Amino acid sequence: MVPLLAASPALAAQAIPDVTGLCVAAPIVTGMPTSIQVAQRPSAGGSRVGGPASDLFCAELLPTAAGEEARGVVELGRVPSPFGVAVTVEGHQRYDLTAWIAGLPDPATLGAAVHVAWATTPFFDPIIKLGAVTNGRTALGEIALDKFLILVSAETSSAVTERSGPLVLRGRSPSTLMEGHDMMAQAPAAMTAEHVHDLGGWRMPPMYPGLTMLPGMMSLVPRTPPLALELPPAVGTPRLAKPGQVVRLGHGGTLDLEAGFVTRQIGGRTLTMLAFNGQYPGPLISVEQGSTIFVNFTNRTPFPTAVHWHGVRLDNRFDGVPHVTQDPVPPGGTFRYQVFFKDAGIYWYHPHHREDAQQELGLYGNLLVSSRSPAYWSPAHREEVLILDDILLDTEGVLPFGDERATHALMGRFGNVFLINGEPDYSLSVQRGELVRFYLTNAANTRTFNASFQREGTEGPALRMKLVASDVGKFEREAWVESVVLSPAERYVVEVLFPESGVYQLVNRVRAIDHRTGTFFPEVSRMGRIVVGHEPAAPDRGSAFRTLRENRDVIADIDRYRAHFDRAPDHELILAIAVDSLPPATEQVMLWDWLYFNPVEWAGTMPDMNWASTGREVRWILRDPRTGRENGAIDWSFAVGDVIKLRVSNDRDGFHAMQHPLHIHGQRFLVLSQNGVLNDNLVWKDTVLLPTGTTTDLLLELSNPGRWMVHCHIAEHLETGMKFVFNVGEAGR
Repeated sequence: MVPLLAASPALAAQAIPDVTGLCVAAPIVTGMPTSIQVAQRPSAGGSRVGGPASDLFCAELLPTAAGEEARGVVELGRVPSPFGVAVTVEGHQRYDLTAWIAGLPDPATLGAAVHVAWATTPFFDPIIKLGAVTNGRTALGEIALDKFLILVSAETSSAVTERSGPLVLRGRSPSTLMEGHDMMAQAPAAMTAEHVHDLGGWRMPPMYPGLTMLPGMMSLVPRTPPLALELPPAVGTPRLAKPGQVVRLGHGGTLDLEAGFVTRQIGGRTLTMLAFNGQYPGPLISVEQGSTIFVNFTNRTPFPTAVHWHGVRLDNRFDGVPHVTQDPVPPGGTFRYQVFFKDAGIYWYHPHHREDAQQELGLYGNLLVSSRSPAYWSPAHREEVLILDDILLDTEGVLPFGDERATHALMGRFGNVFLINGEPDYSLSVQRGELVRFYLTNAANTRTFNASFQREGTEGPALRMKLVASDVGKFEREAWVESVVLSPAERYVVEVLFPESGVYQLVNRVRAIDHRTGTFFPEVSRMGRIVVGHEPAAPDRGSAFRTLRENRDVIADIDRYRAHFDRAPDHELILAIAVDSLPPATEQVMLWDWLYFNPVEWAGTMPDMNWASTGREVRWILRDPRTGRENGAIDWSFAVGDVIKLRVSNDRDGFHAMQHPLHIHGQRFLVLSQNGVLNDNLVWKDTVLLPTGTTTDLLLELSNPGRWMVHCHIAEHLETGMKFVFNVGEAGR
């Protein structure tokens, strides 16, 4: 196989423009790109100035002997999607292919009439016909394969269904660079697991099922002591936690909210965890749009903490960010929050102090804000609020956290037990034909979900879902989806009709990576069951479900900002990583892993290496490329009424690039485009998934004065410093 990034001398002699926005390449006579900019080796601090990573989104086409001087590239473009990444229900990455070709020989000289492009796996099964191609630009359509080859052959007709003519061009997807490497030879000699157990009180993390641990990794231990979850003497035996309750509050209502220890039963293990008001999740606070409530918070934990009201555009002094909007609430301390609900929809609350531990241990809950308009939602039989989460357990309980700093700093803390509303065995009973509106929230530390509803015991298609809303309101237009991609802190609202009696599963279906062998494999995790009875639901909501509404109120609201869509960015951010003094085993493994980064790291398939990384060795970065300032040194100031276009590039060149869910406090924004592909169905957001190597344009509305945080919502990335604060002054000041 010819290396994807090998450039011929003829191509190397060309000058370099940016023709497609993705494939940075040399011009030829027709102005098409022909060679790919190679990303740099892993770097300590990242170096990309901006723009998507061409080596992750382009496949170079190289000629065979029959191809003579033909050359080109295939752009792996973004498929339009309401989510931050486009995947199939099974988790396969979706790509919209566009070929840019020059120098194709006359097919008649090869005994043919036309050139045809094909896609296939490295095993040549299946072979997918993409269509006829010519010199210049050709749209090839969508594919969804983990690893694939692009072939161009000379054929007798464009109607052929099998490739039989001579091969003219060939290339391979960037993911094929991820091959099996002899990491066993790279990793230093092993220590025994028993020895590791003696090192500072740490317990090794559970291994990923079916994957082999590299020997050198068994010697790794976080460079911080484990956090001791010791109960204060006054606590005694914590009370047994109970399922979350709904608290309905009117305007001016008050809730007493207490964070404290509880006992939980998960997977047959008795665990000491944290909870709000002894509930898992914390109370579901149900309020009406436009109301203000008061929350008397008491901290009964041994940690300083606070409560952040995620996505709520409230008064800045009650945003719950320690050292920014308030002092941390000390153990035994109290704080009175005043929370105003400007927007209808689904929101949530959680700590913003050692979020990696406190949130993982159970401190989170939802806020459901009903609209002033009775027709805000279409009719449904019922509403269900679901918080998706995972938790990392071993045979002794919750795997310890770092004391002085967070562990799992590289990839974030992936759990090995899935939870819905704090339960590993979520179950719901509905009637046949019942239409259910689900409010979905991702409260996991790092995991991005690809959630769908599948009939139990079958390989049939997933149930069709109607996507109606996200973080801060409704979409311009409702849309059909088969799965919902939720990165940490994102929310989506979907409606699902259960047409037949039987049992359905709520599943997470993704494509995980075995980094040692360089292969993708399916991970299918059942998170819950929906039991559908035989009695029909009444009234019949089938017509309401089949109708995709256009939300004129949302469109009219967004119309006020469309004049800003096409202007140049006002500010830019680079998402990067800096590493220092990582163990040699980790550095050696990453030299191979760096060759290809999946747009989203869906599963924690390197648990030992990830666990041993801390904020001492890893610093995740938000960088302003215009000033060079990073994280807390970034100093942006705006005024109420400003509309800011922000371009965010996720640096592919770093030591371990991965996706980031970027959250902006106290405001709302629109996701205008990703990698140059315009978003044609907008919704107001407060958190956006930014896949590896991508560039995303946001339009930020500044409507709320105060000092507001911007940060990655992977808890461990936040704890390593991936955050900054910007100021919004009163209008006219």
